[in-house]
Amino acid sequence: MTCLSRFRAPLVALLVLALGAGTSSAQWFQGPNPPPTPPGNIPNPPQPQNPPVPLAPAAPAPQQQPAPQRPAAKETPPPANAPLRYSLNLAARYSAEGQNVTRALHWRIFVERPGAAQPLFMVSESQDASPTFSLPPGKYVVHVAYGLASFTRRVDVTENRRETLVVAAGGLRLQGRVADAAIAPAKLRFDVYEGNFLQRSDGKKKGAMRNERPPVVRGVVPGDLVLLPAGTYYVQSTYGEGNSTITADVRIEAGRLTDAIVHHRAAQITLRLVHAAGGEALANTSWSVLTPGGDSIKEFIGAFPSIVLADGEYVVVARHDGKTYQANFKVLAGRDREVEVLARADNQAQTPQQSQTKQ
Repeated sequence: MTCLSRFRAPLVALLVLALGAGTSSAQWFQGPNPPPTPPGNIPNPPQPQNPPVPLAPAAPAPQQQPAPQRPAAKETPPPANAPLRYSLNLAARYSAEGQNVTRALHWRIFVERPGAAQPLFMVSESQDASPTFSLPPGKYVVHVAYGLASFTRRVDVTENRRETLVVAAGGLRLQGRVADAAIAPAKLRFDVYEGNFLQRSDGKKKGAMRNERPPVVRGVVPGDLVLLPAGTYYVQSTYGEGNSTITADVRIEAGRLTDAIVHHRAAQITLRLVHAAGGEALANTSWSVLTPGGDSIKEFIGAFPSIVLADGEYVVVARHDGKTYQANFKVLAGRDREVEVLARADNQAQTPQQSQTKQ
């Protein structure tokens, strides 16, 4: 028992040391090559001595059949020296031997469809003076617009070619005057009709006028340039909102600018209803301007309305506060003025026509 007791303490110490070494971390190992810590790569892994022997031979891999190759499509080469498109160069002249038109042109190219009910199909357009179009072979319609004038030509494109169209058109510029004074553009307008004014009857009905149909161009502003086909026209000029209307014939020549000045014989009249000469104008007054024969020219409401009238004699009727007054006045060309109507008993309207108007 004494011997066992002598060796019990060292034995216990060895067991404790062994158990402690089994649970300690890697840093307690001492040596030249400490083991790596997973998941690091293991250096110099051992090579197997003999490769494993398969139990049964592996089945041969199926051989893939090559995909059948499609024969390449054969391209038909174009005929030698035959381009797929041709160039069409266009130009315009005022006459066969005249000058070239260098501006205000609008070209359009349409495909011609013989016998087809469908409208022409536009394939290209340009606003150059002399454009060049690249087109496939075929039949086309060339359309050129020069302001309000337009011209066409059929072209068969089978080679590179140049076409010159005759644009028989000219310019028209209009002005209006009263005596030596120019009329303000805001008070003046022009309508242009085709043909001669003296021959404007349509021939179907006696007295029927051709200007009942729409004009070639309406509401032309003074000073604007209007491009028209060469020919004869008549211009209707209206100054203000009254009866000052002048009609004149003009002729348009190809490649020429026609400046036309229309002279109006009219004046601007301002109307006033007053209790005494030079007095204050009465508001809420209804006005009627009549010819001496009783034809109405203009009706309006206001204290002092203004109207442009051609030279001549007129009758003015004023209605205010249930009473009707009238006065006669005369218009002289170029002499703008005021016309006063006195609201007194001796100016009250007494004619049957004015009595009906009052009712």
